[in-house]
Amino acid sequence: MRDFMRVYGPLILVVIVGLAIALFFVDPPPPKKVTIAGGAAGGAYAITAQHLADALKKEHIEASVRTTAGSVENLDLLKSGKADIGIVQTGLAGDLGYGGVRSLGALFYEPLWVAYRAGLPVADLRDLKGRKVAVGPEGSGVRVLATLLLSRTGLMAGDYDAIPLGGANAAMALRKGEVDAALLVTGATADWIHDLAGDPAVRLLSMRRSGALSRRFPYLDQVTLYEGVLDLARDIPDHDVQLISPVAQVAVREGLHPAIQSLLIEAAFAEAGGGSMLSAPGAFPDPKLADIPISSEARRYYKNGASFLRRIFPFSVANFLERAWVLVIPLITLLFPVVRAAPPLYRWRIRRKIYIWYQDLRELENEGRAATTAEQRHTIRGKLADMQAETGHVQVPLSYTDDLYRLRSHISFVAELIEKLSAEDKYERV
Repeated sequence: MRDFMRVYGPLILVVIVGLAIALFFVDPPPPKKVTIAGGAAGGAYAITAQHLADALKKEHIEASVRTTAGSVENLDLLKSGKADIGIVQTGLAGDLGYGGVRSLGALFYEPLWVAYRAGLPVADLRDLKGRKVAVGPEGSGVRVLATLLLSRTGLMAGDYDAIPLGGANAAMALRKGEVDAALLVTGATADWIHDLAGDPAVRLLSMRRSGALSRRFPYLDQVTLYEGVLDLARDIPDHDVQLISPVAQVAVREGLHPAIQSLLIEAAFAEAGGGSMLSAPGAFPDPKLADIPISSEARRYYKNGASFLRRIFPFSVANFLERAWVLVIPLITLLFPVVRAAPPLYRWRIRRKIYIWYQDLRELENEGRAATTAEQRHTIRGKLADMQAETGHVQVPLSYTDDLYRLRSHISFVAELIEKLSAEDKYERV
């Protein structure tokens, strides 16, 4: 092992240094902490944001969910870089802009529910003229959408009394009779929607012109709330209700690490892929309904699915391997000469341990031939004996044993030569 490390150690060190240098050019690892802009506490956005956060936490990525007023604030947080991920309603990007923001696709329908007090003659949005209408708080997506649709149907700001209530608060105000109608944007799973639809004092408006609205606004889709889908036992609703629906999309700060984006899309498939009361299985997530440009990572994912390495390895391992592909070229460049040079170097290192003795052996032979006294030759024979003993402790691989024994036989040959010269000198003196 010592011989191996002496030969290969410098080469291994060169490879390690080369890899360390190459690591500077590897894409950075995904962040360990992200911020998700959700929505009002208990709302569909907040619940969805928490599900995404839980999916990230399973991969040891800390995700904090921020409570917000809704889509408008979420989009602002993403554009300013104060949030990394956000749930954003479609239909806002055209007016508010989406600079620095990319979408990962639509996640679920988020219908516009138009609820009004039973007994009021409301058959269309235009019939809300002169009424107290909850249109959502400032900074919410529902207020933007409600204001847009009311204005397009002919109702200007002074034609109705806009009340800045949204979500569960607006539903409660309607049930208490504090407002005449409420325009609400949320998913069909919200408990307060079930309560509102089941209240005999409240009616849901079936939007007869939902098809026309979906044609006029591409980010809106026509959705049917089927009879009994909210509660089969109580038959809620008691008839099919036509709704117009934007969609909630997962938006990210442009530049968010691709690995985080892939995890979010995987979580989106797990969250919405099974269908809902308003959509068939496989309908979501959907990149086509998003009104913010889809990120390049999302396009790749929707086209090819999870990467090959992600299907085989855990997230952390797959992510490192995908980032480290740039090391392949320098690694091959370094290994090619190392592989070629190492065997000759190893052979040279082992044989050097043997051949280094030949220089001393030649000097002792020359001294023995030049010696003129018995004492000089006796000293040289002693040195040869010591050399023979030392070479007996030299460790070499079995494949080089013949070289070692050849050296020892040559030492014996020189010792015999000196002995012969000593005998000749003794005979001449006699």
